Amino acid sequence: MRYLIISDIHANLEALEAVLAAEPTPDATLVLGDLVGYGADPNAVIDRLRALPATTFIRGNHDKVGAGIDSVRSFNHLARHAIEWTSATLTAERTAWLAALPRGPMIVDDLVEICHGSPFDEDVYIFDELDARRSLVVSRRTLCLFGHTHVPAAFQFDRGFEALPVRRDQTFEMHLAPDIRYLVNCGAVGQPRDGDWRAAFGVLDTESRILTIRRVAYDVATAQAKILQAGLPDVLAHRLAVGR
Repeated sequence: MRYLIISDIHANLEALEAVLAAEPTPDATLVLGDLVGYGADPNAVIDRLRALPATTFIRGNHDKVGAGIDSVRSFNHLARHAIEWTSATLTAERTAWLAALPRGPMIVDDLVEICHGSPFDEDVYIFDELDARRSLVVSRRTLCLFGHTHVPAAFQFDRGFEALPVRRDQTFEMHLAPDIRYLVNCGAVGQPRDGDWRAAFGVLDTESRILTIRRVAYDVATAQAKILQAGLPDVLAHRLAVGR
C-alpha cells in the first residue's frame, strides 16, 4: 500500500494541486485535518479532496470552527478573521460535509494511526519533548501521523526517546523498524511554517516500510492574489512566500 499523507491544506488550492501532481497515483490518501481556514478556496479544496479515490479524513480545529461546531474563542485575530470569512463563503452542503468529518485519533491499518493534534487530544500542539513522549505512550500503532503545527517533525521511541533531525532543505526518508514506535508530522500543504514556503507532504510505502517527507514548489503568487482579492488580511498572503 502506498499512502499519500497530507495535512493543513488551509484552502490553498494551488499548493494542493502541486502535491497531487507530484504524487499522482497513490493507493490511498490520508488527510489529517484543517482543510479550510486562511486561504481563499475552501469550497474548491473540499471538492478536490472529496473527488480523490480511497481517501481517509479526520477533522482539524479550523474545520470544526469553520463548520460551526466549535467556538472561535481560541483563535487569534488573524485566524478568527479568516475562519469567519470561510464560514460565510462555504456552501451549506459543504459546511455539512465538513461538520461530519470524524475526529482523530483514527486507526488506519495494522501499521498506521492518524490524528490532527495528538493521539490524546485532537487540538493539542506537539512542539516539545513532553507532548511527544506522551503521544508515543498512548499511540496504538507503530506509526502515528499528526499535523496541526505546520512543521515537519519526527520522533521515535525504542529503549529511549529520540527526536530525529528533519531538514527542510532536503527530502527526509525513514525506514520503520518493527520494534520501534514513531510519531511523525509530514508538514503542511498550504501553510508551511518552518521557513520553507514549499508545500510539504508525506508518502508511506507499507510494503517497504519507508516513509518519505517531501516538498514541492507551487504557484504562490496566484494563491496570494486570491487571498488579497477576497479581502482577507494582507499578512495571510505575504506569509506564504516565506513559510511562516
